[in-house]
Amino acid sequence: QVQLVESGGGLVQTGGSLTLSCAASGNIFSIKTMGWYRQAPGKQREFVAQITSTSTTNYADSVKGRFSISRDDAKNTVTLQMNSLKPEDTAVYYCNGNIRRIGGNVRGYWGQGTQVTVSS
Repeated sequence: QVQLVESGGGLVQTGGSLTLSCAASGNIFSIKTMGWYRQAPGKQREFVAQITSTSTTNYADSVKGRFSISRDDAKNTVTLQMNSLKPEDTAVYYCNGNIRRIGGNVRGYWGQGTQVTVSS
């Protein structure tokens, strides 16, 4: 069993900052790519950022220069630092991890989501 648990969402004003964290737990053998997605009301879930096991990062164009993703493999966590937030960043943010369980294959796992609301 593998679980991803997000934390750090909340309400912030335009131009503010928030830090999201995601912790993976369970019978984990290794963690490959970890990332963040978001889903705004009435819209499809979209990619935000990802970081590979070699710490190569990739960002959606809409967040480049404002968001930063990092990981701590000793703690099995991934963090999304969000700066210069805009109202259009308002969404539920989901953590995603491609994880190999002990004795298993690599598969994708999702967290339960954390709400980020940016007021204008």
